[in-house]
Amino acid sequence: MEEREDLKSILPFLPLVIRSSSLLWPSQVVEPLKALSRGPDHSRVCSGEVLSIAIADIRASLSLFEPLARSAPQGYALFFDELISREDSRKWFEEVLPELANLLLRLPVLLETHYQNALRYGMETGLRILGPQEAGIVFLSQELVAALLACSFFCLFPITNRSAKQLPTINFDELFANLYESYSESHESKIKCIVHYFERICSQMPSGFVSFERKLLSLEYHPLHISYPKADFWGKSAIPLCPFEAHSSGLIEDHSNDALQVDFANKYLGGGALRRGCVQEEIRFMVNPELIAGMLFLPSMEDNEAIEIVGAERFSDYTGYASSFRFSGDCIDKRTIDFLGRRKTRIIAVDALCNPRMKQYELKYLLREINKALCGFLDQSKSCSYRRLFQEKGLNSINLDQDDKDHDNTSRTNILV
Repeated sequence: MEEREDLKSILPFLPLVIRSSSLLWPSQVVEPLKALSRGPDHSRVCSGEVLSIAIADIRASLSLFEPLARSAPQGYALFFDELISREDSRKWFEEVLPELANLLLRLPVLLETHYQNALRYGMETGLRILGPQEAGIVFLSQELVAALLACSFFCLFPITNRSAKQLPTINFDELFANLYESYSESHESKIKCIVHYFERICSQMPSGFVSFERKLLSLEYHPLHISYPKADFWGKSAIPLCPFEAHSSGLIEDHSNDALQVDFANKYLGGGALRRGCVQEEIRFMVNPELIAGMLFLPSMEDNEAIEIVGAERFSDYTGYASSFRFSGDCIDKRTIDFLGRRKTRIIAVDALCNPRMKQYELKYLLREINKALCGFLDQSKSCSYRRLFQEKGLNSINLDQDDKDHDNTSRTNILV
């Protein structure tokens, strides 16, 4: 496989190597994964305690010498050996874990197929680091997402230089360490959601796609991006809001297919999902675990940026919030599929100012919040409609995207917040 620029950007953050133009697991990792794939009678991995030892051994084979979170081994042991039933534990080690190992063994082929398909699309959609001020989109199959999340479960992603790139945590070691260090039922339920996801995809692998897009309002004129509106633009604007509905009850994720769903995000996508957090963003990442994959390659958002994720499937039901959050069983996602194979679940991650206090009322900060929302809500495919609307109102000071003659400004948008 020809080494492409997009692959070069992500390769230091993957546990794979390139040899003879092919992506491969290092040879010393293949045998341990094959042993796991044959089941506990062959691998002897039949408990959380032994699983943590196997994870440490595989990491050592990859020369991943950065220490895991201190109590991660105890967390794996606590969950699989004490908190779930003996029957569920047996099923995990006899059925699910071998399938996860097989999925990891397929990761190089899944990635090679992914990059071949990205070339076939004729546009930049391959897995890569989508850095700050770099608008772009990544399309991943749900099977590839599952393989990447299996890497997270086994803590196989290198973490060197992730913080320097403003990338959030991606391995699951802190998730399990926190279970042991500060046990709570809500934290146990977070892990139950993740484990349930793996059980589901190992029994029947989903066949759709998920897209991850970094969106931005360009701070300078750019022919391909909408520019960051200034205060005088908003002060003169007479453009009406689109029709909207207000509901006094219900959950964001339970509403209709055509709704844009807001993730009240941390600037680091996922927030505390893989740590101790358990509010709106973190809960959404637990019941839709495919969202976690974006944490691998999407650095923190800047003031003129938002992240849009389309197609993430929901796998778990839940009750409660924060300390009362509880996993409540399986969820069958019945949302329809679009022409790109994505579920019609459109999630917009937008981060507010952190502890702004009274400064949030200063003009520059009000402008920041308004434009952050605009960045998230804009549908780039309808930019021609926006252009015409601004021109009709005599407001030509905003630079808009290239023409798209296939869309008009008659569409209705529901925004769920």
